This record gives sequence, C-alpha cells and structure tokens, in this order.
Amino acid sequence: MSAPLGKDLLGLEHLSAEQITLILDTAEPLREISERAIKKVPTLRGATVVNLFFEASTRTRISFEFAEKRLSADTVNVATAASSVTKGETLVDTAKNLEAMRIDMVVIRHASSGAAQFLAERIESNVINAGDGTHEHPTQGLLDLLTLRQRFGSLAGRRVCIVGDVLHSRVARSNIWGLTKLGAEVAVCGPRSLLPTAIGDFGVTIFDRVEQAIEWADALNVLRLQLERMTAGYIPSLREYNRVFGISRERLERAPRDIVIMHPGPINRGVELDSEVADGPHSVILDQVTNGVAVRMAVLYLLAGHAPALAEAAKGGER
Repeated sequence: MSAPLGKDLLGLEHLSAEQITLILDTAEPLREISERAIKKVPTLRGATVVNLFFEASTRTRISFEFAEKRLSADTVNVATAASSVTKGETLVDTAKNLEAMRIDMVVIRHASSGAAQFLAERIESNVINAGDGTHEHPTQGLLDLLTLRQRFGSLAGRRVCIVGDVLHSRVARSNIWGLTKLGAEVAVCGPRSLLPTAIGDFGVTIFDRVEQAIEWADALNVLRLQLERMTAGYIPSLREYNRVFGISRERLERAPRDIVIMHPGPINRGVELDSEVADGPHSVILDQVTNGVAVRMAVLYLLAGHAPALAEAAKGGER
C-alpha cells in the first residue's frame, strides 16, 4: 500500500520517493480528464478550497483553480490587495476566519519562507504550499518530475541541470529534493552570485559554464531571473547574462545528445532562453503547463483522503 501524504503538502524535502511516486501515478489518469469534452469529475463536490495568495502569480493560481474546478470543488480566491490583511490582520487571523466559514483546504502562496508550515500548524484544514519565499514550490517540482518521467520513462540515472537564478528560486529546491529522491543526478549552473553559498550541501554538481552543463545533461531546467527579488547587482546586465548563460540554438546544436528544455515560466525571452529554443523541438514547456493542472488535481485528491487507486474512478466520472 502506498504511503499517504498526511494532512498537508508543504514541500518535497520530507516526502519519501514512494509518496512522490504516488502523486505522479495519481496525476497520470487525472491528466486525461483535461482532454475530455466535459472536463469535470464529481470527486470533490461539496468541498471548499480557498486560494490565499499573498504574492501575485497568475499562472500558479489559475492552474490551481482549474484543478479545483475540474474536481468539482467550490473555489474562493483571496487576493491580499483586497483583503483585511492590508489593514493589519495577521496570517493566522485570516486563516482562522476562513476556517470559521467551514472551508476544507487552503492553497497559500507567501513571500516568507515557512509561511505554509506556520499556517498548517495552526488550522485543521489541509494546507498546500503554492510557493513560500525561497523555500519550496512543491507542485511545480512535481509537475517538472511528471514531465521528465513522461519523456524518459524513469528518472533513475538521468542527468538534470538547473540553470540560472538558483539563489532566489524555490522551484530549484523542490526540484533538487524530488529528482534526487527518484534517483536522478542533479547539477546546477549559473553565476556564483546567483548560487547559494551552501549549494554544495545539497549534493549537486556545480558547473560554472553553461557549455559544460549542456555537454553533461539529459535535461536543462532553466530558471527565470527573478529580477523583482534582486536588491543588488547580482549580474552585470541582462545582455551579459544571456551572452554567458543563455540557452541558444547554437549552444544546443553542439550538445552530444538531444536535451530536454524546461522552464517554470514566465520566460524572459532573449535572457534565459532564446525564443527559437523556447518554441523549438527540445522544449517541453507547454507539457509542463498541462501537467501542472493534473499534478494539482492529484494533490487535492490525495489530501482529501481518497484512496490512491483512482484510475478507474477518474475514468468513470462525468463525461
């Protein structure tokens, strides 16, 4: 019997390989729901999910909202710009007031690392971390794992290099934890100013030149430069960053094998990735977006207490 997820999904660091595989296996049949004429099953009918976003993120919020609605949950979006948080109410006050309205789950995105765990310890509802500070973004990590697994079959022994702004990236941390637990080799590549000083403690290989990463890797997960988080001169200029670390068609043509190109989005085109790479045959970026809805459906499904063996149940839903 596969291990359950427990009450919350706060990160991949403390999940087992079995638990991660359970989520990916659950997401596979749920992905098919999005291909139907009627993209809905009654699995979470009657459940209420609150999307509590203290940071703007259109892509992640919409993906969660699609996932919730395709499982027939009632969805409430709370943007902090329109909430009482701006009037001085604390995170816990907000959550407890929401819980008093008899909600079932909270999806939270917050600028402070640890915010999701802080909330989960104080409310009975399930909590899903949609990104907290520079800590983790577990559903993004999971959708990246699912995309790679679909391409390679197994992640064991595959080489994945995370390129770019690792310092400010919660996606990088979730990917490192998830990939290593499933047997992949992980490397990072970027300017030393954009790598955490303790990155070696993660057990990853470090490349200073993107050409080395391309020669080594089966897949590159290219991170966005998080300019909104940069308070100092981490890089000389965007043009210089692209010249030294940008992924171009010319660089990929010199690779010893076909390399899968991923990006969590949104892309700074002409900076991290040239457009012909982002839109080219190596790219699985749109597959990542599709898989994001399926993975989030799987997490909602499992946290709601449903049994892992759902392939037939999902296929037998509303058509």
